[in-house]
Parts: sequence; C-alpha cells; structure tokens
Amino acid sequence: MQTYEGYFYFIKDSFFDIVDDLELMRNKENGNKRPCYYCFKSEKYDNIIWFIPVSTKITKYRKIYNNKLQKQIKLGKKPSIDTIVFGNVANIHSAFLIQNMFPITENYVESQYIKNKVAIRLSNKLQREIIYKANKVLNLYNHGMKNIIFPNIDRILEKLL
Repeated sequence: MQTYEGYFYFIKDSFFDIVDDLELMRNKENGNKRPCYYCFKSEKYDNIIWFIPVSTKITKYRKIYNNKLQKQIKLGKKPSIDTIVFGNVANIHSAFLIQNMFPITENYVESQYIKNKVAIRLSNKLQREIIYKANKVLNLYNHGMKNIIFPNIDRILEKLL
C-alpha cells in the first residue's frame, strides 16, 4: 500500500510474525485495530518508512516523560526529551512514542487510519517537531546509544533489506 508522510496507518499481522521483536507494540489490542502509526520516509533508505506508535494513554506517558525530565535536571543537564512527543490526532490528545519507532516497508502496511471518511493527518508544525526529534533519536542510536529505541531496529532493517 502506498504511504504518505504525515498520515497514519495500520500494519499487517504478518510484519510482526516476520520481525519477531518483543519490544514492538502488537496489533489488535482488545479486537480493535491499534495502535495506529504515524509515518515518515527514511532519509537513508528509499524503500524504508519509519513508523511511530501513537497512544492515547496520556497519563502513563506523561509520567514517563516527567520522570525522564526530572532525571536530566538532577544530572544538571538542560532538559530535552526527544523520545515522546505530545499532540492531537483527530482532536484526541495523544503521545507519539519515538522510543518505540521502527522501520517497515510498504508491503506490510494494511490500511490508512480514516475517521468519518477522512484520512487523518497531522498539522505541519507537529509533523516537523516529530520528524526532527525522530531523526535526532535515530542519529543518537546510530552513534551507539542503542537503548534510546526499544525495538531492535538494526535486526528489523536487516530482515527488511
């Protein structure tokens, strides 16, 4: 399925079977299609798309965000949390879990997230923030900070490429 940056998609079950990574957020929680994923194109690979899980469990992720913030302050650092971004998806406050992002190819995309017959899309401002932070996190990951992203994206890339 063709994907477009800035929109949301669901993933085929077969992707999870093939990559077999326990850190990935699985499909069909309680029989519903979820989570949905925000996507953006890879700067490095033509056929790779980065998928970022989106959650409405704001209280849970706000607590994680605040704990990370306090940890950085205690270490005397200027706080900068790049692994979780908050914003609205179809007028619902949501958490974008950059810490859980992973690569995928279009053949594993099942469908686009559509609500009231309209494809859901992010504001340009929120898109820029998420892509900026996601690329920053990927850069840190590629320079040795492997624990910044939970799924084993090297192994997933190897299987996809």
